[in-house]
Amino acid sequence: MKADPFAQLRLLDVQQLDSRLDALEHQLRSMPEHARLTELGRQRAEVSDTIRDLQVQVSDLTAEQEKADADVEQVKARRERDRTRIDQGLITNPKDLERMNHELVSLERRINDLEDAEIEVMSALEDAQGALRDASAQAADLDAEIAEVTGARDERGHAVQAEAREVRHERELTIDGVPEDLVALYTRLREQKGGVGAAALHRRQCSGCMLTLDAAVLASITAAPTDEVLRCEECNRILVRTGESGL
Repeated sequence: MKADPFAQLRLLDVQQLDSRLDALEHQLRSMPEHARLTELGRQRAEVSDTIRDLQVQVSDLTAEQEKADADVEQVKARRERDRTRIDQGLITNPKDLERMNHELVSLERRINDLEDAEIEVMSALEDAQGALRDASAQAADLDAEIAEVTGARDERGHAVQAEAREVRHERELTIDGVPEDLVALYTRLREQKGGVGAAALHRRQCSGCMLTLDAAVLASITAAPTDEVLRCEECNRILVRTGESGL
């Protein structure tokens, strides 16, 4: 392949710009905010699960407390009704009166048992409500941090993307005039060689694979026409001669 020596030198500039674009893309992908947001998202999902479970628990305990309250009030109402009948002298039969007094004792025990159960439910409900408040506060803190980290990521990302746009624009200007077949070869090699398709021959060394060329290879390079597109014998990249090649 033949190409003007100046076009080959320009290809090195294109390679430098492409390497910068690769670095910027890596910078975008590896921003520390990405990892932090992933961790925050995991924590937020766990807290959301906890909140959902606690909401169900609070709802169940609220219904249980309402039932306990109703049970206590129902038994108390029956006790008051029986007391009123006794106090008003409506129970005249001695056996009925004795039975009624026994029933009042039983109702009193029943009320005590129900009130104990009611207190247990109220305590459990208060604990669940407190845990729900704590989890909701934790969720709010996580949401605030997610918003903060997202803002920092976006700000950093916008700066990197702005620089990448400038580099791409400069690349368009630089690659203009480079022969299409040389660009095609360079592009193919870049895909195969980890992003480096063209390397300078610098002080008898390929800057792509860092191989120092022996005298025989250097002699053949020196004898080659200046417009011949050379390839490194070791890495097969396009090897561009410069003023610092050491030839």
